[in-house]
Amino acid sequence: MSNVANRIPPKWVLLLGGAFVLGCVVLFVFDPSRYHFYPVCVFHQATGLLCPGCGSLRALHELLHGHLVAAFRFNPLLVCFLPLGFFFAAISGLRRMRGQPLLNSPRSFWPWVVAVVVIGLAFGVWRNIPGSALAMLRP
Repeated sequence: MSNVANRIPPKWVLLLGGAFVLGCVVLFVFDPSRYHFYPVCVFHQATGLLCPGCGSLRALHELLHGHLVAAFRFNPLLVCFLPLGFFFAAISGLRRMRGQPLLNSPRSFWPWVVAVVVIGLAFGVWRNIPGSALAMLRP
């Protein structure tokens, strides 16, 4: 029970949930392709290359409108891993409600971190190789 997530007060959970909903509403109403108040990718501006997150806002906007194929064209990594993220969030929420620790041990956390970093780096490299399948998915 010494897990940090088990010590988050319920008011913060509600506040973060409200901020999430508000963010989704803003992203639903204001298309990132048309409105330029959204943050820009510093990596893309500096290098001209696409980072693994490039196109994520536009992909989320398309997903909120139910356009799965258009979202996939902007950022396939996000579209593929979003259901997995929701699954882990649901499992974490259930474990928290039951009073169980979110992780069995701190060691079980690191393989996931390494996997996410390796997959993100591989995707970032692959989408910048000219002629590759992901090179055509430029946002």
